[in-house]
Amino acid sequence: MTLDPLELVEVADAASAAQVQCILADLGQMYQERNEALREVARAHHEVLLRLALAADFKDDDTGIHIVRIAYLAEQLALRLGESAGFARLLRDAAPMHDIGKIGIPDNVLKKPGPLDADEWTVMRKHPAIGAQILGQSRIALFQMASQVALTHHERWDGAGYPAALAGEAIPLCGRIVAVVDFFDALTMDRVYRKALPDDVALRMLAEQGGHAFDPRLVDCFLAHSQEMIALRERVNVNRPTLADLLA
Repeated sequence: MTLDPLELVEVADAASAAQVQCILADLGQMYQERNEALREVARAHHEVLLRLALAADFKDDDTGIHIVRIAYLAEQLALRLGESAGFARLLRDAAPMHDIGKIGIPDNVLKKPGPLDADEWTVMRKHPAIGAQILGQSRIALFQMASQVALTHHERWDGAGYPAALAGEAIPLCGRIVAVVDFFDALTMDRVYRKALPDDVALRMLAEQGGHAFDPRLVDCFLAHSQEMIALRERVNVNRPTLADLLA
């Protein structure tokens, strides 16, 4: 049987359409596989950095649970401030890396049982910049936020912090949130140079620093939800979430 020219065109068009569909399906599969590979690389990067942060925390805490508490407290404070769930979850993932730079601080400074002298403070104040260097520059949102947190969580609302003497809202919100929860959690945990302070004392000290060291809006929010925050801290202490939980 002989096909007329019009039928030949229709057959060719059908074959071309089928071929295009196959190409699009292949491209879609390749795109999906590429995205999955990128997610796996990001997850592996996240896990390595969390383990490095845990190593830094063990130098300073001996239990490693501090960075886990900071993760959940920062997420909760962000939510209570009215930030989106996406921002809060990203902050939960980034916050544990806030002190990752302490891995570069000598133990004789980090674990000194008494006050630091001027030279030792100069060394200690290098850890935000060290942390930002470890985290590096990335196009991945998580690592961008983690680097910001590491670099800015010791800046002060009044501009008297370090390393860049940023003030007010020039300090990224993620850094301001971590600064507040880190201050409270650090006060209420045992350190090499003192025992943990009672919660009411730590809350009073936090209130006194609103508008000075810390964003007053964040301090007011933390104080308004202090019992909820303390209960969350205690759940973390009891349940002991692992790095796997943070990566989930």
